[in-house]
Amino acid sequence: MPERLIIFTRYPEAGRVKTRLIPLLGPVGAAELHHRLTAQTLGWARSMAAERALRVEVHFDGGTADLMSARFGGGLTYVPQVEGDLGAKLIAAAATMNGATVVIGTDSPDLGPAVVLKAFEALRSADLVLGPASDGGYYLIGLNRPTPQVFLGVPWGTDRVCRKTEQIAMGAGLSIVRLRVLDDIDRPEDIKRRAGDWSAHPPRFTTEA
Repeated sequence: MPERLIIFTRYPEAGRVKTRLIPLLGPVGAAELHHRLTAQTLGWARSMAAERALRVEVHFDGGTADLMSARFGGGLTYVPQVEGDLGAKLIAAAATMNGATVVIGTDSPDLGPAVVLKAFEALRSADLVLGPASDGGYYLIGLNRPTPQVFLGVPWGTDRVCRKTEQIAMGAGLSIVRLRVLDDIDRPEDIKRRAGDWSAHPPRFTTEA
């Protein structure tokens, strides 16, 4: 049974992505950063799929499947996200899972194949894998079966997302593996901490091997 990697992202339309970075980068710069991060993620995901039995799905918001394919290339399955908050989107994405499934975003430039492989390895014995982000959210969640309760009652968009998800999972008796903490690039301070001012020094992101 092939493993399944689901990538959550958005069509890179100026003014509608990375909105918290618009004061620093402007709408076009924020969209370009989002495009870079998404293209980087899809690039290494394609490489992984070429080397192992891995199904890659890109669940996107905004645009259409044709627009996503034109922007980021074919060879992947593009699926529009359902309406609702992130919890509803994650529940819908995981509803048809059959075996080990890992869901990631595209906001962490340090997330690469090695981390995803660790998640799949952990799912051989654990019910749930979490990759905590430094802002209190998570950059990765992995499951072996549909477990919608871990997406319910979570304060999305706050620094309590990962902690609350762990509490729900422990309350449901799920075994958990926690990966190392990685940074997301969502706020002006994230850009400044890693690469300086975008307008003066366009950041070049690298993926951990």
